[in-house]
Amino acid sequence: MPARLAILAAAFLFSTGGAAIKAVSLTAWQIASYRSLVAAVVLLALLPAARRGWGLRMVPVGIAYAATLVFFVLATKLTTSANAIFLQATAPLYLLFIAPWWLGERWRGRDLPVAAAIALGMAFFFIGQEPNALTAPNPWLGNLCGAASGLTWALVVAGLRSLNRTGVPGGYATAAMGNLFAFAFAFWPSLPIPAFSLADISVLLYLGIFQIGLSYYLLNRGLSHVPAFEASVLILLEPALNPLWTYLFHGEEPSRLALLGGLIICTATLFQSWLARPSRPQ
Repeated sequence: MPARLAILAAAFLFSTGGAAIKAVSLTAWQIASYRSLVAAVVLLALLPAARRGWGLRMVPVGIAYAATLVFFVLATKLTTSANAIFLQATAPLYLLFIAPWWLGERWRGRDLPVAAAIALGMAFFFIGQEPNALTAPNPWLGNLCGAASGLTWALVVAGLRSLNRTGVPGGYATAAMGNLFAFAFAFWPSLPIPAFSLADISVLLYLGIFQIGLSYYLLNRGLSHVPAFEASVLILLEPALNPLWTYLFHGEEPSRLALLGGLIICTATLFQSWLARPSRPQ
């Protein structure tokens, strides 16, 4: 039970990212840069494992994770939180093409219907033209950034699996490296250094310490004790709650097509996890 609660707590903290990012008056680049700086400091200061095992093999995975962090912030600032989080959840679709190339894993017949369903759900985000809104000033570009975050997250998943196969520790060290890369990548476009308000500083500290740092720690603790299928079900709390927080705090309402697409993507992902579950209880 403590492990399950840790995963649920991590999913809850992850889900607050959309509402928190939209609450900051800074640009997307500034949020991405300084949020990751705070997260990197927290991970390196509190977790000894984040300071061990650094090497060149981790660099591509760290870069992919940094890109995921930056693309997600850009997507959240430009489109609705629902679109950003659901499009990031399309990672399994990209993994079907990445895994054979990177990991040598072959396609299975049961993967194709799942991929088709995710692709269908993804298409709903690009059907028609969503109107611009105060919290979603450029939905089309934001949707593209969201789709890009799904691709880069798939690269992170494949990269971590590759590192684990070679005995290179991933996890915390990759997270710390990725956040440092994200800070560096987003820093130049974020210039000049803004005049931070107290509210901006408070939200950035929350994002770095709790929404990334603590949630990543809780997730890793929980995953070491909970079967993969059950963990994948628990973590679905994040996309379920993410649009709710932005609606409650910002009045942002995703389109019906976006909600339908998100439902299809989450259902397909859950079904894929169920198919991949161990045949015997763990």
